[in-house]
Amino acid sequence: MTDSLKLIHLLILLVGTGVSTCDAQACGKRPLGKRIVGGVEASEGAWPWQVDIQKNGHVCGGSIIARNWVLSAAHCFPKPSEVSSYNLYMGRYQLNGNNQFEIVSQVQRVVVPEGYSYPQEGRDLALVQLRSPVTWSDRIQPVCLPHAGLQFESGTLCYVTGWGHTQEGVSLTGAGTLREVQVPLIGQNSCQSMYQIPPSDSEKVNILSDMICAGYVEGGKDSCQGDSGGPLVCPVGNGTWVQVGVVSFGLGCAQRNRPGVYSKVSSFASLIRSTVPEAQLLGNASKSESQTLLILGLFFALVLFWIK
Repeated sequence: MTDSLKLIHLLILLVGTGVSTCDAQACGKRPLGKRIVGGVEASEGAWPWQVDIQKNGHVCGGSIIARNWVLSAAHCFPKPSEVSSYNLYMGRYQLNGNNQFEIVSQVQRVVVPEGYSYPQEGRDLALVQLRSPVTWSDRIQPVCLPHAGLQFESGTLCYVTGWGHTQEGVSLTGAGTLREVQVPLIGQNSCQSMYQIPPSDSEKVNILSDMICAGYVEGGKDSCQGDSGGPLVCPVGNGTWVQVGVVSFGLGCAQRNRPGVYSKVSSFASLIRSTVPEAQLLGNASKSESQTLLILGLFFALVLFWIK
């Protein structure tokens, strides 16, 4: 075998090794998925990244983004340094029923964006580190996240999931089954205009650049109290879902011209990438893919140099 052929052979071996070492769990997939206010009960296992955050009962939702990290809202953790009383449940379907596939973990720490004060001022996002990592299964999967440049058109139909109130002041009854509702995305300017329509509200609402809205002009379908921190996910094809928003706030629930306001996940891509390197941001090459491309580039350069 000539020296150039040896180099090519070595290149193939290294590239093969690089690809085989990529062990990241595929994000945004619903192995058991077949297809809130105004919503319906979800099928069991349909949203495998959904998390139930408890502190003396259900307080918020969240989503799994890595084996030991959950994405939620900052306002769900008013004292981020005091987390000993929180329990997070993954693989849960019913608040008050038997959940044979669930895993529970306490919180190691909570990371919130610098400068966060309250939801209406933006930055309402929290990265929650688990004390014990989850084990992947059909009912426990990570959701994909968007990188900073990923945009979704206004009108895109997405889903919000959670165990929140079914209407203002009315909590889930019975087994407390996870619910889902389909809502369209609303552009920032349109959402701002809707919140200016009378009747005037006691508090002024500004839709900031790190927020995204979803809902209907006529109301009727929306996230509500108890859904905070939960995911707003949109399909991107090939059976993959990406989380574009975190339930943040609204004025009432499902009211006309008052759509739900969500923290825009892509606005926090840098914080997520630096805090949770293993989280999968859609459109960015994974670390192993980048290493493979580097190997390809270096060895093709060596091969060309040797042949010359």
